Amino acid sequence: MSYHWLSGYLVIWLSCHHIGGKHAFVFTQCQAIHARSLLPCQDSPGIKFTYRATLIVPAELTALMGAIPVGDIKEGRLTGESIGVGNKVSYSFEQPTPIPSYLIGLAIGDIHCREIGARSRVWSEPELLDACAYEFSEIEEFIKCGESIAGPYIWGSCDLLVLPPSYPYGGMEHPCLIFVTPTLLAGDRSLAAVLIHEISHSWTGNLVTCATWDHFWLNEGFTVFLERKIISRLNSEKLRHMEFLNGYDSLLNSVKRFGSDHEFTKLVPTVRDTDPDDAFSSVPYEKGSCFLFHLESLVGGPDNFDPFIKAYIDKFKGDGLITTDLFKKFFLEFFSEEVGTGCFSSLDWDNWFYSPGMPAPSIIPSCFDSSLQQPCIELSNRWINISADELATLDSSFELYSSLSPLQKRDLLSLLLRADIPLPITHLIKMKTLYNMEDSKNAEIKFKWLSLCLRSNWEEMYVQVASFLTEVGRMKFVRPLYRNLYKAENGRDIALKLFKQHKHIYHNICATMVAKDLEI
Repeated sequence: MSYHWLSGYLVIWLSCHHIGGKHAFVFTQCQAIHARSLLPCQDSPGIKFTYRATLIVPAELTALMGAIPVGDIKEGRLTGESIGVGNKVSYSFEQPTPIPSYLIGLAIGDIHCREIGARSRVWSEPELLDACAYEFSEIEEFIKCGESIAGPYIWGSCDLLVLPPSYPYGGMEHPCLIFVTPTLLAGDRSLAAVLIHEISHSWTGNLVTCATWDHFWLNEGFTVFLERKIISRLNSEKLRHMEFLNGYDSLLNSVKRFGSDHEFTKLVPTVRDTDPDDAFSSVPYEKGSCFLFHLESLVGGPDNFDPFIKAYIDKFKGDGLITTDLFKKFFLEFFSEEVGTGCFSSLDWDNWFYSPGMPAPSIIPSCFDSSLQQPCIELSNRWINISADELATLDSSFELYSSLSPLQKRDLLSLLLRADIPLPITHLIKMKTLYNMEDSKNAEIKFKWLSLCLRSNWEEMYVQVASFLTEVGRMKFVRPLYRNLYKAENGRDIALKLFKQHKHIYHNICATMVAKDLEI
């Protein structure tokens, strides 16, 4: 077979200089339609297959794949087989469970591991291993909780690989080997929701998979919903609701960016003639999970809805591929008694599925418990309404911030970003000092803080924004910061110059999307 595809979109090759290590690093990102540049395949989520693969790499490096390795683990390294040519070794892998092409993943580098659970190891470059092992040590608890909701974990191992900073996503749910960003290393396990999300994909997305990218919400919306179910069981229902409110804020931002009538703000958009990466946003994640939350409320709450989750996964697992119509049909069959009572009479399925923009405001977000957000709302209002005289005499009474959880601190900054007018720079200067904003190791908080500074056109902080943009490649942070720097007063030329100088450090998916954002 003769085969040709565009180069550069699947694999990112990082030199020692790029990652600050002693060895180069290589990793792939096949989702959504980039596996075709790795191998000839029907590159659609609707086609599943098993595979075996062998990778040949320099002897000083280790290769990993989203599959079961054939070799043993010795002294924190996967053992390869010497091929006797050019100081190279081979690593073999098997994936016996059918997967779609976008779930193929591989990485090569100076990768070591440490056991963190009964069926889990964390892999990273050696200098990060201690921090990674601490940050993700709760993984077995997350898996067991997922099993209690969604059924058995069928993939065998559930390892993690912490990628270099240029990794473009929060995580990628490769079976057996979840890729995660190092921006999760906050030092206090406060960003575990991303890991829970990727683990949740073991059932929704990997096991039950959308038939086409038009139905992507059935992968991501269901996974967000399951992720927050796990959060509720391990923490509290109030925290689950707070995460829904935060997600609703992300949905508002996506709809605002696209426009409320845009095709990509539909739960089931038509992306057949579009690169799915162009449609990527929080819409399938958050609009989808809001819809499932609404269905849960219509059937009487979690106690009634949770059995449906397990039955749905059992029905469509394995080779089963799901579409929106199949989901609706199975849902109405499962809740046939409730259908007879008329509890779905007010539900406009087509409006949820095919109308652009936000969900009906009478449904969302008033149904969420906002009690954990109340301290954030109170403090944000104080910052918004404080006078110049009060600001000058501000003291530790504003230290309510230190009593907030990391997620509440994130939400406080989100509320300030949503205020009708930007905060004056004088307020931000005081906030920076009072809250030691520059000392935060939490990437979510740092991102929100820098976004707040850009909204207020605080030019002194543009250097901090630029520094952050050269340290991370996660699109959740990189794209909005470039867009906002580009729009900020005297920021356009800085954004363009910065991107041109550093675009080589980003994954090609990220670089392509930022270039579109900056109209390059």
